[in-house]
Formats: sequence, structure tokens, C-alpha cells
Amino acid sequence: MKTEEILDILRMEYPNVKGELEHENVFELLIAVVLSAQTTDAAVNKVTPKLFEAYPTPEAMAQADVKDVERYLQTIGLYRNKSKFIIQCSKQLVDEFGGEVPHTRKELMSLSGVGRKTANVVLSEGFKIPAIAVDTHIERVAKRLKLAKPNDSVEQVETKLMRKIPKEQWAEAHLLLLLFGRYHSTARDTRDAFDVLEELKEKHSV
Repeated sequence: MKTEEILDILRMEYPNVKGELEHENVFELLIAVVLSAQTTDAAVNKVTPKLFEAYPTPEAMAQADVKDVERYLQTIGLYRNKSKFIIQCSKQLVDEFGGEVPHTRKELMSLSGVGRKTANVVLSEGFKIPAIAVDTHIERVAKRLKLAKPNDSVEQVETKLMRKIPKEQWAEAHLLLLLFGRYHSTARDTRDAFDVLEELKEKHSV
């Protein structure tokens, strides 16, 4: 099955695909993605409304007391470390970037708590700059769908997906593969990923 056919099937399943982290601006997106590490988007969405109400800007978050931030985040995984990360990240935004979220991968990855995946999500969803963010779901389904080899590193998976998918489709493909891995070809699912795709194809061709 060719890459374009895979994406076409997923487009039928998710015709208006968009990221599941709720945010009003790029700063909120950045913080939400940092918080989403090893935590579900649904769990993050439960804590961010009150967090952003209390600290709506990098300037406000930079001045926050870590214990106060922890109280907002205590229902999500690794909340103590994440509280420190987002305060330090906000301080860097204020001190180094004039309170604005930078829009290059290198600058984003200089921020506390921000790795390559987070940077790519912010570029893609926040700034509409083509990027493919490879998380555990995308790494898993890319390998199951033979878009990457079983032993490939995360960066190798990213490189191969970028090579196989037209640049103007990167942002959409990232979300389609993410949702496929999150809801259809999960870590516990032992079915062949191509069989799952065929089921989706049949579902939408009836």
C-alpha cells in the first residue's frame, strides 16, 4: 500500500483533522505540548483552562511560584518537573525572545522542556511551518505501515516520512498518523496495521 493511499484512507476517517490540545494562541500551544509528555491530551485539556486563566502570558507565567503552578497540574504525570519547565520556559521567552514564542526549531529547542517533537508540533500547528513531529504513536504506526524500518531512530522515522510525503502535506499527515496510532493501531493492538486500514477503507466505502 502506497503512502498516499494510506493517507487517503485516514483522510476519510478524519476529514477535518486537527490537533486535540486546546489552545488560544501559540504560547498556550507551546505550554500544552510540554505538559502533554507522557500524559494524554485529554488530561492536559482538563488542567490548562484554569492554568492559562491564572497565567495568560509568558510574563505572568515567568513570575509564578512553582508550588502554585503544581496545584494546577497535580492531576497529570510528572507535574513537578513540568511546573519547573514551563516557568523556566516562560522566563526564557521573556528574557531572550521579548515575550514571543520563536519560530525556528533551533530556538524552540533552546527552551526548557522543549525537545524536537514539541518544537515540530509548535512549528506545524502554531506557525503553519511544515514539520512532522514524531511521537510514540507516529513512530509505532510508521514502522507498522512499513514507512520506516523497525530499528529506525525517531529522527530516522521523521526523515523518511518527510521524504515519502509531500511537504505541503506534512502537518496534516502528522495529525492523521497520530490519530491512527492513538485510536486504531494502538500499542496493545496486535492486529496488522494494514488490516486495520482495510477495515477503515471498507467502513467509508459502504
